[in-house]
Amino acid sequence: MSDTIFITGASGQLGQLVIKHLLARGVAPNRIIAGTRSAEKLADLAAAGIEVRKADFEDPRGLTEAFKGVGTALIISTDALDGAGTRLKQHRNAVSSAAAAGIRRLAYTSLPNPDSSLLTFAPDHLETERAIKATGLPHVIFRNGWYQENLLRSLPDALKSGQWHSATKGGRTSYVGREDIAEAIAAALATSTSDSRTYTLTGSEALSNEEIADLARQATGKPLAVVHVTDEQLVTGLEAAGVPGTFISVLVSAEAEVRAGNLSIVTDHLESLTGRSPKRLADYLQEAKASYAA
Repeated sequence: MSDTIFITGASGQLGQLVIKHLLARGVAPNRIIAGTRSAEKLADLAAAGIEVRKADFEDPRGLTEAFKGVGTALIISTDALDGAGTRLKQHRNAVSSAAAAGIRRLAYTSLPNPDSSLLTFAPDHLETERAIKATGLPHVIFRNGWYQENLLRSLPDALKSGQWHSATKGGRTSYVGREDIAEAIAAALATSTSDSRTYTLTGSEALSNEEIADLARQATGKPLAVVHVTDEQLVTGLEAAGVPGTFISVLVSAEAEVRAGNLSIVTDHLESLTGRSPKRLADYLQEAKASYAA
């Protein structure tokens, strides 16, 4: 069995971090294959001895060729959130192409409880998981929690105005860092087990937006109050800010997801893989305050 590890979306933030942590765990560069639509973007990886292959999720035949000779393939979910089914089509292309190429183990980045999630894009993840399981191949599903970095979409404007408009009243979120998730994924991929596993990767604590606002105040010294609004009021505010309609529906569904308690899950799966506790949100906000408090 080939022990090579293929990372799709290797030019993206998560893909780059997974490769970084594979190398840090002692995985030899010649065991790693980086997949991307634009190989020229990964010249630094090629120079480090990592093979770079073109991997376009819109090109099933080319994907099958790219996956040939690979042991484990990590399919990192794409960002095609156009509401037209593009993302699921891309994922299915990747799964079927990997199976056709003779991949021995499939891995995929999903989200917590995709079967009950209120997020608009949850069905993409659920159906991709089903497609992977239908291949009959050993698989590893990483159900990634809500990234700490997602706060950069809301906190900068909130801190400027001193008000954080939120439709998450009563909900809590167990934020987790992208780097921590990448390290956990790398740890799982670096093992040679053929057992199928599902990991839900979360932070170590679930916090309300009021608690998060308090942490942001402590980190920046700026005033910040949470203003609870309805979904309808949130839509009106986002429309006034010029946010595209498709993205508005995603953002509102995320608020509903928090309100329903679906992002408050806390597990020890990340710690069991990495051997350490994930970074707390308070520490992230201190370290990243220059990014959102300017």
